Amino acid sequence: MPHFFSKRIFLRDLLEDFVDIHNHILPGIDDGAKNLKESIDLIKKLKELGVKQFIPTPHIMQDFYPNTDETIGNAYESLLGNLTKKLQNGITINPAAEYMLDMTFETLLEEGNLFTLKGNYVLVEMSYFQPPINLETLIFKIKTKGYLPVLAHPERYAFYHNNLDYYNKLKQLGCFFQLNLLSLSNYYGKNVETTANYLIDKKLIDFVGTDTHNAQHIEKLSNIILSKKNTEKIARAIKNTNTTFSVI
Repeated sequence: MPHFFSKRIFLRDLLEDFVDIHNHILPGIDDGAKNLKESIDLIKKLKELGVKQFIPTPHIMQDFYPNTDETIGNAYESLLGNLTKKLQNGITINPAAEYMLDMTFETLLEEGNLFTLKGNYVLVEMSYFQPPINLETLIFKIKTKGYLPVLAHPERYAFYHNNLDYYNKLKQLGCFFQLNLLSLSNYYGKNVETTANYLIDKKLIDFVGTDTHNAQHIEKLSNIILSKKNTEKIARAIKNTNTTFSVI
C-alpha cells in the first residue's frame, strides 16, 4: 500500500495489479517493440513494475502505420506463441488500437469495426502539430456510433497549453482523458509536465496508461517521484482505470 505521508512517494508504489490501457508492446508493427525479443523484455519489465493486465494499442495511422485486424492479430498471436508459461502466469494480454483522428479513422468509424479497449471505449489521438479541423464534429460522430472516445495523452498537445479552457470543452463534448504516466516527470518537457499536473489538479483525468514504447520508458516510470499535492488524485485515476478496464 502507498504511504501518502512518507517523504518520497514513488509512482511504482501505486501500480500493483495495474491495468495498462495504453502501450506498444506488440512486435514489429509500429514505433514500439521492434521484434519479439523486445516485446518479451517489455512485458517482463512492466510485470515487475506491477502491471497484470496489458491492453496493447498499436497505432493505426494512415501515413505511417496502416495497421489492420490482420496485422494486429498476427502480431498478437506471434507474441502469445512465444511467451513462456512463467511469464504468462498472472497476466492477461488483450489487444486494442490507438487511432489517429484522420481520414482512415473516419472510414473505419463508418464501418463500425474498431478495436476497443473494452466495451465501447476507443482510444484516439491527434497530431502533435494541430488538431483535426473537424474535431468537434468527429467527436460527435464517435458518440453517435455508440463509442466512448478516450483521448490519449491530452497533456501532450502543445496547441492547448495556452488555451487550457478548451480541455473543459473537450470534456463537455464527451471525451474521456487518458494521461501518460511519463508526463508526471519532465520526460516530454516541462510544459507537458505542468499541463499534466493542471489536468490532475482540476480532476479532468479519467484514466492513465504507460504508453510504453521501449525499456527506457519503463526505467523512467520506475523512478518517478510524485508530488504530495496530486498523489491521491493520481491514485484515484489509477483505481478508476483498473476498475473500468479489468477483465478479471
